Amino acid sequence: MGAKKISIAIVGAGIGGMAAASTLRQIGIDVRVYEQAPRFARIGAGIQMMPNSMKVLRRIGVEEKVLAASFKPYSHLNRKWDTGEVMRELPMPEALFGAPYLCMHRADLHNALAAVVPEDIIHLDKKLVGLEQSSGQVTLTFADGTRAQADAVIGADGVHSVVRDIIFGPDAPIHKGRIAYRAIFPSALLNGMEIGLSRTKWWGPDRHIVIYYTNAARSELYFVTSVPEPAEWVTRESWSAKGDVKELRKAYEGFHADVRAVLEACPDCHKWAILEREPLPRWSDGRVVLLGDACHSMTPYMAQGGATAIEDAAILARCLEETGGEDLEGAFRRYEAHRKPRTSRIQAISSANTWMKGGDEDTSWLYGYDAWNVPLAPTEPHVKAI
Repeated sequence: MGAKKISIAIVGAGIGGMAAASTLRQIGIDVRVYEQAPRFARIGAGIQMMPNSMKVLRRIGVEEKVLAASFKPYSHLNRKWDTGEVMRELPMPEALFGAPYLCMHRADLHNALAAVVPEDIIHLDKKLVGLEQSSGQVTLTFADGTRAQADAVIGADGVHSVVRDIIFGPDAPIHKGRIAYRAIFPSALLNGMEIGLSRTKWWGPDRHIVIYYTNAARSELYFVTSVPEPAEWVTRESWSAKGDVKELRKAYEGFHADVRAVLEACPDCHKWAILEREPLPRWSDGRVVLLGDACHSMTPYMAQGGATAIEDAAILARCLEETGGEDLEGAFRRYEAHRKPRTSRIQAISSANTWMKGGDEDTSWLYGYDAWNVPLAPTEPHVKAI
């Protein structure tokens, strides 16, 4: 970076926000993170880290910590819902795409990212209520009446981004009539049954379920589903809404015995609506920029929501470093010009839920991507609406 020490406030201390804090600190930026939650909670959800995101985690120094807390699947395995016939299998050795493929508890990934970010730069219980840009500074106002200033702001505050709403206005999520059940529970409840060493997706005519272990000991497993549900059932996209495990089991009647055994062993579950959003026309306004779900939220069907946020963090840091801190707005536009084509492609495929359903489509463009070394796109200036 240049001689001037740049300060950036990150709103949101989730996976994208913590990854951004790590990458920006590596290039000498003064970072502060503001999170509305009063504490970090171990929410019961699994997450897959693909080789494309693992390359970023490797560079910021958390790969070993993540490896120690995760399960390394043999392959992406796709099976027919009733017979178990293999539709497609993609073995995922580390050598294939230059980094491992891992499955883990979401909290373990977050803990690994938090371990490389100084605790004193993370400010909890800070709900953003206002942003004001003036004289090359951004002032953040929080619900508790406090304020903070920075040279720029990154909105990494997820699908319900307050930053996005403040700078672009609120947007209404689109409910396409699908919901997801999910659960993490001890493998011992399966009474000796093994679910296999792959991450398995069972494809039904109008629903699916993904099942995998979340740690190296295989002592815990996770599943997440997608099933049709009347659009009248709407809940905020929440990790904590409870579901009815009896309803869940009924939704998968007729599925393969292995699937039914997992659901019978499951003691309880959570349920949330899978909502989508229209793509944003732009990701930044002056010295405020969005990252991750705040600007390109996507359905979970390709396991790329967290991964693309982590990629964003690396590309944004590279764009800022190349300007030497002299043109923050230009760096934000270049970041968007580089990232939007890729994330839009992933959003569209994920929404269609066709990824690796069969055939032999190329996967290297997704998993082989290296955010640290891919050539950066040229800057494309914004055209502001009148």
